[in-house]
Amino acid sequence: MFKPQRLKIDVSEAIGTVSGLLILPEDAFALLVLGHGAGAGMEHSFMEDLAQRLAGRKVGTLRYNFAYMEHGGGPDRPPKAHAVIRAALKAASKYAEGRTLLAGGKSFGGRMTSQVAAAGELTGVKGVVYYGFPLHPAGKPGTERAAHLPDIRIPQLYLQGTRDTLADFDLITGVCKQLKKAELVKIETGDHSFKTLKSSGMSQEDAIELLAKETADFAKRIGGV
Repeated sequence: MFKPQRLKIDVSEAIGTVSGLLILPEDAFALLVLGHGAGAGMEHSFMEDLAQRLAGRKVGTLRYNFAYMEHGGGPDRPPKAHAVIRAALKAASKYAEGRTLLAGGKSFGGRMTSQVAAAGELTGVKGVVYYGFPLHPAGKPGTERAAHLPDIRIPQLYLQGTRDTLADFDLITGVCKQLKKAELVKIETGDHSFKTLKSSGMSQEDAIELLAKETADFAKRIGGV
């Protein structure tokens, strides 16, 4: 197990600070700035398991909380979420020298990061990683949330379960095919939390290990490692 280092990330005078968790193995060749999903913070078991497995593959992580996780209330509106992402990237920059810098997140964290990427504001980031991109609300299939994705100029990696109720797999496949620098990885029978069916022969732990492997491989490809 890798012990996380606790950080305080300054966002702005209006927002204040948010908490961060840095895991950075000495031999890490990449660093991922990792946002959490809407319903759980940076210390959720999925986030911790993923960060540990990434560290085992020489990919460091800087997890952070969005402001609402620190101060209460529902998920932040995009402007506030974007400000936190930019601040987390700034905090990560001091640890990223000589490493491939990535950004992304689970569900909400990934979607908000994609919006910052589309605005060209992911300074120094070489690629974006999504752990279950929330393409649409549950039960309301559509692709409106993908409208900004073609504006992202850096490589993107989509890791998607085939049973994800927030991203019909046929729809997310079609979206990715229209993007110039996007890769899609199918997690068979995975739901939005990457819980799988027994018939897949893969446990949730196996699925998270696969997420870590695919992320590390992606980082090596785009970083020339």
